[in-house]
Amino acid sequence: MRTQRLGTRGPEISVVGFGGWEAGGGVWGDRPVEQTLEAIRTAADSGMTWVDTAEIYGRGRSEELIAEALEGRDEVMVFTKVAPSASGFDRAGVRKGVEGSLRRLKREVIDLYQLHWPDRSVPIEETWEAMAGLVDEGLVRWIGVSNFRRELIERCEPIHHVDSLQPHFSLLHQAGRDDLFAFCATNGTGIICYGPLGYGLLTGAITAETKFGDDDWRGGGTGMSYYPELFAPGRLEKNLEIVARLRPMAERLGITLAQLALAWVAHQEGVTGAIAGSRSPKHVAENAGAGDVKLSADDLAEIDSAVGSG
Repeated sequence: MRTQRLGTRGPEISVVGFGGWEAGGGVWGDRPVEQTLEAIRTAADSGMTWVDTAEIYGRGRSEELIAEALEGRDEVMVFTKVAPSASGFDRAGVRKGVEGSLRRLKREVIDLYQLHWPDRSVPIEETWEAMAGLVDEGLVRWIGVSNFRRELIERCEPIHHVDSLQPHFSLLHQAGRDDLFAFCATNGTGIICYGPLGYGLLTGAITAETKFGDDDWRGGGTGMSYYPELFAPGRLEKNLEIVARLRPMAERLGITLAQLALAWVAHQEGVTGAIAGSRSPKHVAENAGAGDVKLSADDLAEIDSAVGSG
């Protein structure tokens, strides 16, 4: 699979990585553990050189399953996150978070440690100094942020370089594409995007008749913030129209819709990689195939036109 460097100082990583949110269950509903373990192993076997998770995914369950699946596979990098709602962002919380993740992941070092989202109750300078201290101690190799604006990244930079930004980004959610991404490219901050498949919409498997379980956030019952933009009545139908316009392009290129969506994300300025989560080994292998897809300038323009006309 094609690889790119994460920013100016980070590691070389595959352009598609495995996302561990679904692996934790919770708002995604439950699946057989063995199926989830096999999906993670398939990611490693298919050329994905990294997995991304967080302490809050399944209340640590995602990290535990990743540790089990990747036992003896130390060459696969692990990226995880500390959250304000869990360990917390004060100095003690950052320390608590990394120690808990190291224990659950059964690793001596975390490759990329990230702040999950901003916390207004703690000065970002205090939090980032604590994160930088983890690098100095050798507990983590690189540090990054998720769901941060430019202003917060700029406040972190004098303390320690921000190696990565993890934003919500897909063909159906393009916030920050022009300004924030360009800033990160100039700043040497790599970008790894979550939600690149529109939480299933951009795979083509979801229709207007699809029914989600009560424990699946896409049904609208959990209060997830992404629901109104993607799955709410009215918005869902418009998104499905976009998917329908993209389907002939994928067919012409000889790839799946999911591969088209992932490849498009990986081709954007400043983007290093896309985080693709699934508990299906078959879908994981399909997602990995997107890492070898090359889109021309004409392809990219055609895709943008199809989405923009919605």
